[in-house]
Amino acid sequence: MRRCPRPWRPPLSCAWSGLGLLTRGLVTMKLQTPEFQSLFTDGLKSLTELFVKEKQELRIAGGAGRDLLNGVKPQDVDFATTATPAQMKDLLQAAGVRLIHNKGERHGTITARLHEENFEITTLRIDVVTDGRHAEVEFTTDWQKDAERRDLTINSMFLGFDGTLFDYFNGYEDLKNKKVRFVGHAKQRIQEDYLRILRYFRFYGRIVDKPGDHDPDTLEAIAENAKGLAGISGERIWVELKKVLVGNHVNHLIQLIYDLGVAPYIGLPANASLDEFHKVSKNVEGFSPKPMTLLASLFKVQDDVTKLDLRLKISKEEKNLGLFIVKHRNDLVKAVDSSEPLKPYQDYIIDCRDPEASTRVCELLKYQGEHGLLKAMQQWSVPPLPVSGHDIRKAGISSGKEIGALLQQLREQWKKSGYQMEKDELLGSVRKPPPPPPSP
Repeated sequence: MRRCPRPWRPPLSCAWSGLGLLTRGLVTMKLQTPEFQSLFTDGLKSLTELFVKEKQELRIAGGAGRDLLNGVKPQDVDFATTATPAQMKDLLQAAGVRLIHNKGERHGTITARLHEENFEITTLRIDVVTDGRHAEVEFTTDWQKDAERRDLTINSMFLGFDGTLFDYFNGYEDLKNKKVRFVGHAKQRIQEDYLRILRYFRFYGRIVDKPGDHDPDTLEAIAENAKGLAGISGERIWVELKKVLVGNHVNHLIQLIYDLGVAPYIGLPANASLDEFHKVSKNVEGFSPKPMTLLASLFKVQDDVTKLDLRLKISKEEKNLGLFIVKHRNDLVKAVDSSEPLKPYQDYIIDCRDPEASTRVCELLKYQGEHGLLKAMQQWSVPPLPVSGHDIRKAGISSGKEIGALLQQLREQWKKSGYQMEKDELLGSVRKPPPPPPSP
């Protein structure tokens, strides 16, 4: 195998070299782009030196290589190595490198901290036993064996620190051709981890230019194994589903999720409003909606949100947003025949007195396709009511019940004025109690 030289030495100028040899299905090529060079921090340089010194191979793995091939600097970089976890611990600790304690070691993952950066490094593995959720693994030094166990061809590539791409399953060709394919047989890959069904949809929305081009065998494998998602935790499903919802071709993919029988196993309602989803997906396009904003269009009643929460364990904020949109999407609308079309939304926020109300209203405006009002709402700040209970008390009202009723009355007057009335005007309408009668 080729040994990686020091990472900061390759020239910065060239972009690609041609395709190299093809042996055992391995395609190699050279990558030297600014995005690739930008990875070489002091921490990564030190890490690669340690592995080279101990004659252990280390490469960039998975999605980071895919992103670099697309000209994108990856947000996260994972590493793979021929070293076992024990060998990694020995070489890192001998160099005085701090290890971050986590639960990954039994699966072959060690996290090292160098120069204020964390590096997650995993030993090459073979899946020995899988149950559709978890895998028992065995360590290996064979890079192709590790690539075989990965989900999609575009995620099965490795990248050396001299820029050499190691591609065993034509992942780069699929990436160039905007194809999303499973490594080997789709049915086998899915049955190893049923969550890969949703990962297929997620990467389809990320990679493919135009919707509709699917391998029939892949769709058949998804339909046949959709019920396996019933055994996957709601939290894992929600992580993937959210990424589908904010990706491209979401209308096509949600329709496919229903057509292939996936929906019942991931908490989505059987009688979903797919026409509403189609309309809303157009409304929110280009406006960065929260995943729940779009997903809420599938729900006909608030109970659908509650059932989703029971299955997927969504956050309180996400649940409240879904409930809010389903409840108010038809009754909280812009004022017609008015110079203040935004006022119903502003009044709701003022009355609600919830710090999250403005955020929820902005998501509702995206849902409704009110893009002009959305811009105005984003520029509007919630004004404070100019009077307080203390002001009313100073005016001579001492009863707590009366103060509360007066505050609500003044708030309504203030709202009707378009939030323009000032304190003195508002307090001027407060009738002071008559003075007590003189003592006899």
